[in-house]
Amino acid sequence: MVTSGMGTSGMSTSGMGTIVGLLLGAGVFCIWWACWEPDPPGARTGRRGLSARLRDVLAQAGAESVTPVALVTTCLGLWAAAFLAVLGISRSPAVSAALASIVGWAPIGLVRWRARSRRAVVRELWPEVVDNLASGVRAGLSLPEALSQLGDRGPVALRPAFAAFARDYRATGRFGEALDNLKQRLADPVADRICEALRITREVGGSDLGRLLRSLSAFLREDARTRSELEARQSWTVNAARVAVAAPWLVLGLLATRPESVRGYDSPTGVAVLVIGGLVSLAAYQVMLRIARLPDETRVLR
Repeated sequence: MVTSGMGTSGMSTSGMGTIVGLLLGAGVFCIWWACWEPDPPGARTGRRGLSARLRDVLAQAGAESVTPVALVTTCLGLWAAAFLAVLGISRSPAVSAALASIVGWAPIGLVRWRARSRRAVVRELWPEVVDNLASGVRAGLSLPEALSQLGDRGPVALRPAFAAFARDYRATGRFGEALDNLKQRLADPVADRICEALRITREVGGSDLGRLLRSLSAFLREDARTRSELEARQSWTVNAARVAVAAPWLVLGLLATRPESVRGYDSPTGVAVLVIGGLVSLAAYQVMLRIARLPDETRVLR
């Protein structure tokens, strides 16, 4: 009778941990779903939802073909796969849900890392793009021709976007529409400024475009040099903080290989410890990023 009672109690505790883990995942998904705000038609400025920000990050990472919904679906699929895999090893639903949440965030973390790396590379290329545009304008090329020739002679990393602009302009003959598509592909504030300067010049005319482009090129070179120095100095601090945040969860992952070591986390107190620990780790990581973050330009000329 005692053995039967203990078995029933263990099964009920495990079942409760499974329910808590599933409810936690469902709650995170509902919060995520509530943040997907569609962009109003023709909107260029204003508050943008998570879906729009994800589209910008995907474009900056060079993954324009991936939609925000597909990215989030991949995260949820990885969460479910990791939950089942860790559950099979640790027999602890609460620990499985906690570790699966880290794995489920991996695709977004990878895309953001890729976007940051590509932004750093593109930041060094914009002065060359502006110089090529200024040279084309001085040589007597029209604005569409100056932009189109960047698909062949511009920086290699940006050639696909400008080649697509050339195709759009040849297909439609609408300079403004082709510029809007170019801005969407590049998803960069510098590209927004360049495109809007070219749009205004074409629509209302102006004789100072060459001087504007030369001034912009000098400013971009100085900004890239200063930012590179600051990022090199702060990189060791950021990496150390990331290791400090990840260390407790690595230890938990090692403990999960021994089911008897993590059995206590299936109790309500254990679940509370995991939730509070996750929230504290997330808050500490965000504070670290906020302190170490360099000011980024926002896309105000969408």
